[in-house]
Amino acid sequence: MEATLNVGDVAPDFSLPATTKDPLALSDYRGKKNVVVAFYGMDFTPG
Repeated sequence: MEATLNVGDVAPDFSLPATTKDPLALSDYRGKKNVVVAFYGMDFTPG
């Protein structure tokens, strides 16, 4: 099931591996810092 977000919606929590390979979750920053999430297809992957 795909979720659709609209401007002003709260982003659902997710986690991804950081550059240190440790998991990083959006909820770690909720209410503490502003977060910008940008997705670039094929960025940071071997060419």
